[in-house]
Formats: sequence, structure tokens, C-alpha cells
Amino acid sequence: MRALVSVSDKTGLLAFVQGLVDLGWEIVATGGTQKLLESEGVKTIGISEVTGFPEILDGRVKTLHPKVHGGILARRDLPAHMETLAENGIDTIDLVCVNLYPFRQTIAKEGVTLEEAIENIDIGGPSMVRSAAKNWKDVTIVCDPSDYDLVLSELHTHGRTSQQTRLKLSAKAYTHTAEYDSCIASYMRSRAGLPEKLFLEFDFKQDLRYGENPHQQATFYSDMKPVPFSLAFARQIQGKELSYNNIQDANAALNVLRDFSEPFCLALKHMNPCGAAVGATIEEAWQAAYEADKVSIYGGIVGVNRELTAEVALGMKPIFLEIVIAPSYTPEALEILSSKKNLRVLEVDMTHSDAAVPQYVGVTGGLLVQQLDTQVERITEDMCVTKAKPSAAIMKDLEFGWKIVKHVKSNAIAVVRDGHTIGIGAGQTNRVGSAHIALEEARAAGFADGLILASDGFLPFDDTVALAAEYGVAAIVQPGGSIRDAEAIAKADELGIVMLFTGVRHFKH
Repeated sequence: MRALVSVSDKTGLLAFVQGLVDLGWEIVATGGTQKLLESEGVKTIGISEVTGFPEILDGRVKTLHPKVHGGILARRDLPAHMETLAENGIDTIDLVCVNLYPFRQTIAKEGVTLEEAIENIDIGGPSMVRSAAKNWKDVTIVCDPSDYDLVLSELHTHGRTSQQTRLKLSAKAYTHTAEYDSCIASYMRSRAGLPEKLFLEFDFKQDLRYGENPHQQATFYSDMKPVPFSLAFARQIQGKELSYNNIQDANAALNVLRDFSEPFCLALKHMNPCGAAVGATIEEAWQAAYEADKVSIYGGIVGVNRELTAEVALGMKPIFLEIVIAPSYTPEALEILSSKKNLRVLEVDMTHSDAAVPQYVGVTGGLLVQQLDTQVERITEDMCVTKAKPSAAIMKDLEFGWKIVKHVKSNAIAVVRDGHTIGIGAGQTNRVGSAHIALEEARAAGFADGLILASDGFLPFDDTVALAAEYGVAAIVQPGGSIRDAEAIAKADELGIVMLFTGVRHFKH
């Protein structure tokens, strides 16, 4: 029996090949793989001894030869194939152990050139992998070092791998080459400026019990490499398995947390903030966020952007929550939260980055792709369009409200005061309806003056301004851009309300 070994990732290779040798296998090896094995005392046959031709062009051509691919691809059940091998002095190759040049790792390096990337495009490797995977009924293809032990175990027990194992390894091999080619294609297309194809790669993370509803199947996949503010790479410290809806809600919470640098706490329900606050400390922010809406927080998610302390954990303990999210936890906080066995406690990397974040949304028969809305505007006095001007305290609340309303389903209205939310109006079919909901929440909570109203889109009429005045709104922040902006400004001037135009909208559909 003969194995051909040519790997870039040499993890576990020596033990695997030594295991094959101990079972009586001949080892054919290429270049650096042969040097490594020979240096460790493993006898090998050089690829040039098999082909009768030297490796040429700096190793670009070494395995592209009939004596390699004939030995892999010949069907052992067809006499004509075996006769052809004998006529041409070709020996069968019964196991191929190949993984490919590190193209993904190469292009991830800062400053890598196109020439460097191209030299890490493997040619012979994928060809051998595909040949072996095609002839899986006769040949074992091994691309993943994690499969070495399985292969050795079956060879030791049965003298060959099982047909089912070879089929699975073949599928893994085609996945290996598909991922490799997809990475190369995406890189080359980006360099060439060709947008008409999109290749996406995600790793299986887990099957979910069901999707949005029990009759829907669902699966969770993660990106190929860890990124901050990602639920896919969160560490679940305790609690039940995450559901589809948990993942959606937690992702929405992380997108809000991303926008704040000061101590901040968020309560979220059904992908909408229901209580949010900044504070001098995370304890202060938690208390204000909780008191913003003690009803809606029930069964929701709470996220903080600072280490979660025992004081915050004690405040959470009496409340039914689905998920708690933080960048870290004190040991005392974890001890307190551990009494709530079903509570999902997640630790998430919240390292801020300026890197663009892609967002994918599936539609029936298609896919929408955009950059995640990570833009955060600084609210400045020159945005004011009314006669009344904002105080410093109002400016702080205008900025806070503007950050929050961005993450509320459109049509969105957020009413805030003193650095915390007091009313949220989400997803209504008209903006004044959302405003009415948010303002009624504020009134029910006992707030009747000094309110700040933020709108994710422009106010198309002056009715929202008039309604806001009835509830004690002192200032409004909105994008502006309506053909009736002048009417809204005039109404604000008439009622003594400060109004700022940001020039940017933040719809969330």
C-alpha cells in the first residue's frame, strides 16, 4: 500500500506517517514534507523518483504527472484501468494526505502584495485532493489533521478504511477545495473590481431546536474568524442553549452596545431597546436602565459594556431575564447569577474597531448585502435650526437619544431625559403614532417636562412637533430633509422647542 503525503499544515503529521509506516505502508512525499519526515528518521520516496521528472519552476510543478494522478484515479474494479497502469509502470496510490498552501493566512497579513498572494495559490495540491476525492471508493483522502487518528484506527483494525469513512472524507475534501477556491476567487475579484458574484463562507456552529417558531428548522453558522461584538464567538458561561430568537435579540443588543464608550446598560426586548441609560458607573447605568421600564424588561436581555459587578448581579437576580451580556464578570457576580440556572450568561469581546462590518439579510430567492450601520454622529450646536438653542444638559440628552433611536425599529421615536430612556415608540406605520406611544410611556412614568425626542427619520408634517409640546418636550433631534422642514421648524419656534437637524437618517427595517 502506498500513501502520498504533501502538506502545508504539518500538525500531527509525524505520528500519522509513522503509524502508516508501522502498518507497512510506503510513503511518497514532496519538498518540505519529505525533508521533515526524513529529518525525523522516516524513510520516504521522493516525488521525483515516482515521476522520473524533477520538481521544476521553484516547486510550481512537481505532482502534475500521469504517474501521480494515474495511480490515484485508476478504478481498481476495472481490469482495463489496472492493465493501463501495468503497461505504463504506474503504481497505485491508496491514500492521499494533502492540505493546501496557506492562502487565507497570507492575504490576512498586513501589506501583503498581489504577487505574494499568487505564490500561495496551490495548483498541484487541489488537483491531487480532487482526484483522490473522486476515486473515494478506492482511495482515502485526508485533508484535516483531526482525521488522522480515525484513519489509523480503521487501518489498524480492518486493514483499510471503511467505505463510509472514505465517503465522508471525500465530502470533506471537496469542501476543503471549495473553500480554498472561494477564498482565492473573492480575493482576485476584489483586486479586479468585479462585484457580480458573492462568495460567502461560514462554519457550522450548532443546530437550533427550531427557528422563529417551533415548526421552522434553523441552524447557526459563524464567520471564519473571530470578530468583536459577535454572538457567534461569545463564551456562554451558563444557562440553556440559545434559541433562534435569543440569537437575534442578543445580536441587536450588541449592535447598540457597540455605539457607546461611556458606562452603558441596555435592556432589550424583541430586538428593540426597552430601557437604556448611561451613568458615571455601570451600577448607576444599570439602575437607570431598569427603572426606565420595569415592565418590558421581563423576559428580555440586559447588556452592559463594562465588567458586570456583584451589585448589578444582585439587582438582576429577582428579575426574569433570558440573557445577560457583558465583556467580563467579577467572580462574585457569576456566583450570584449561577443561582438562576436557566439564565444564559454570555461573555463577549467588545473591543472597538473601525473595520467595516458586512451585514447579510436573506430574502426569498436572494440576499441583501450592506455595511452594518456603525456610524455615530456627534451632535453639535451648529445643527440647531430653531430660534431656541440647547443648553449643555440638553445637548447631552440629544446625543444620547440620537444613539438610541438608531436601534429602534422604524418608524422610530425615542424619548429620553437625564441620560436614560423614558419612552420608546417602535415600528408603527406612521411617525406620529410612534411618537404618541413613546410620549404616553413617558407620561405614565411621571415625566411631564424637559423631555428630549429623537426621530430616526425626518418629520414629514408639523403634527409630531405639536404633539411633543403637549407632553413637555423641550428639544427634538431628527435628520431633516423633508419638503416640509420649514413647517416643522416654524411649529417648533412657535412652541419654544429646540430642534436639531443631523443630516443623517438611521432607518432600521
